[in-house]
Amino acid sequence: MNKKLKIVFMGTPEFAVPSLKILVNNAWNVVAVVTAPDRPQGRGQKLIPSPVKEVALANGIPVLQPTNLKSPDFIEELRSFQADLQIVVAFRMLPEVVWNMPPKGTFNLHASLLPNYRGAAPINWAIINGEKETGLTTFFLKHEIDTGSIIFQEKEPIYLEDNVGTLYERLMGKGAKLVLKTVEAIEKNNIQSIVQDENQAIHHAPKIFKETCQIDWEKSAIEIHNHIRGLSPYPAAWTFLDGKTCKIIRSEISDVNIEGLHAGEYRSDGKKELLFKTGNGTLKILELQLEGKKKLGIEEFLRGYKLP
Repeated sequence: MNKKLKIVFMGTPEFAVPSLKILVNNAWNVVAVVTAPDRPQGRGQKLIPSPVKEVALANGIPVLQPTNLKSPDFIEELRSFQADLQIVVAFRMLPEVVWNMPPKGTFNLHASLLPNYRGAAPINWAIINGEKETGLTTFFLKHEIDTGSIIFQEKEPIYLEDNVGTLYERLMGKGAKLVLKTVEAIEKNNIQSIVQDENQAIHHAPKIFKETCQIDWEKSAIEIHNHIRGLSPYPAAWTFLDGKTCKIIRSEISDVNIEGLHAGEYRSDGKKELLFKTGNGTLKILELQLEGKKKLGIEEFLRGYKLP
């Protein structure tokens, strides 16, 4: 084990798991993990640990699950590990007393090329906005969220067939390697962090809410298609179909010109095709999920459901 650096790792969801695993697998001394409290799930409301907690327990790493990050008991316990460095991947906003604790600072992995796409949902918004490229950034934490000095960045293309699920997978794996590279550089005192250029902070990436996901059919076919990709497979773009809420999982732009319909109205042959008129162009629906039903490809859906 590399004893030179004591590390506290902070993260909760699946996105943070490869970053924790790569540190453990490369014998870095992760002395504790901080993650969210167990959540009740399912019909029995059984308490389920976070993906990061499961990895920590499997590797015998102590786990802290504070409900309040400013609690004196938590601060005292965290300080007892005497960490040299803290790493944050997909966790909550930290108070200064926490991020300022270790002598070598606290760095965060963010899934965009900062300062662009600061915020909670950078992967979603990059696709929604039709970007051709995004990436990852490691940076030191400071007061304002996602504004600290940049350590390393790595670019990643966004392909036309990407949705948030496929891009998430690639960034998750690539992000772990960037975390490892950052730790190695900090341990050798081999970093020259760069202050973020505020002129480059063009887009923001706020949290996604249900109303964010509703499709605006007045927009163009390409904008709606990107909106669907940027929310698929989860939480999914939605609209109303036959008076019911319907999630649209996959779409493509059609060269068919629908005459006589307004934006948001559809045409279907009842067998293979469902086309929506948009503010500019036509969108073909490939996969959807009607409220209370499972996800279906369009042909299977039309076989079992008669649209008026």
